[in-house]
Amino acid sequence: MQQPGFWNWKIILIGAQMLFVAFGAMVLMPLLTGLDPSVALFTAGLGTLLFQWITRRSVPVFLASSFVFVAPIAHGVAQWGVSATMGALLCTAVVYVVLGGLVKWRGPGFLHRLMPPVVTGPIIMVIGLSLAPTAVNFAMGMTGNGAERLFPYGEALLVSMVALLATMLVATLGRGLFRLLPILCGVVSGYLAALLMGMVDFSAVEEAGWLAMPDFVAPSFQWQAILFMVPVALAPAIEHVGDVLAISSVTSKDYIRKPGLHRTLTGDGIASMAAALFGGPPNTTYSEVTGAVMLTKVFNPVVMTWTALFAISLAFIGKFGLLLQSIPTPVMGGILILMFGSIASVGMSTLIKARVDLNAQRNLVIVAVTLIFGIGGMVMGNGDFTLQGISLCGLVAVILNQVLPDHTGTEEDLGEEHACKENWSEQRKDSH
Repeated sequence: MQQPGFWNWKIILIGAQMLFVAFGAMVLMPLLTGLDPSVALFTAGLGTLLFQWITRRSVPVFLASSFVFVAPIAHGVAQWGVSATMGALLCTAVVYVVLGGLVKWRGPGFLHRLMPPVVTGPIIMVIGLSLAPTAVNFAMGMTGNGAERLFPYGEALLVSMVALLATMLVATLGRGLFRLLPILCGVVSGYLAALLMGMVDFSAVEEAGWLAMPDFVAPSFQWQAILFMVPVALAPAIEHVGDVLAISSVTSKDYIRKPGLHRTLTGDGIASMAAALFGGPPNTTYSEVTGAVMLTKVFNPVVMTWTALFAISLAFIGKFGLLLQSIPTPVMGGILILMFGSIASVGMSTLIKARVDLNAQRNLVIVAVTLIFGIGGMVMGNGDFTLQGISLCGLVAVILNQVLPDHTGTEEDLGEEHACKENWSEQRKDSH
């Protein structure tokens, strides 16, 4: 059956709807890391259009800010500044393109051989658990590291709990498309509570013009920042495989084969390279939008073209960007308690659904060392260069997986990744 054309009003309306689904997470990530949310909107739209060009507009996905990079970007900005961090992220995106080439040469199973669930599971858990103090400190009215108080404890806790409660209720009790908007609902509820508590400052919004250029930042290159950031690419690369499998199951099309995992990986890499050139966070495919695709049953990739165009348009509304930056940190803290906990749970689920045997000493060693290095804050190196956090965990997990003897043998296929995603569609049915 022929799909509706580009100018079909229903397609345009659904495209706008998809932006609302992705909006909460898309702008929350740059707000956490000190980046401009207007730039993030622009680079999300641009990245999605580039991804569609690379994949020949065949996959109905939307790309936007990746939460995997929250801690690394925050550290990079504090240590080397935004420009050097963007240069490091540009190099990280190149890793995606290289992986795309290797997948084309060796086949999709190459990624499984390099990063099976015993590697990716604990890394994803570390991403969520290592960020837990940031969420709690925000919720209590402090800066992310707890060094400075921004709002009175009682008021901050009340606002953060309102945001958390709203997010939880929508996530668990919502129906249909509404259930896919827990972050947006949490932001709105928390923001209204913060308004009543007198915690919102509108002075910058009032002074700004309606149209304004986003605060673009060109990348610069420092080898210390690059070496710190590049290993982080390992975790979102395998996350990308899961997302492609998910959208494949929703649309009943094999995107691993056509347009090919090598093209989707390359498209993700090109999108993140473009983001870094303008000062935006790396892009990744959004599962929330994939869930919305399943609910609406509209599989036409043109929908995502319109979503991207709407995101780019919003980026140039000056008052809108500053309104986003006026969101008090306790609002974000309440939402992040659930969000970061959910990320850790995904890592645990990855181990369970792939049936990783932790009675096997090899697997236990990989998971245990990765978790303690990440959560405990292990740092290796001195002087100008150190490895820590997700960068260190990713490298250690991959190296241990390669050097420790595996008596069971590892197949070069995506069977375990399929197992991790096989119940994805059934889980989304609860949204109806």
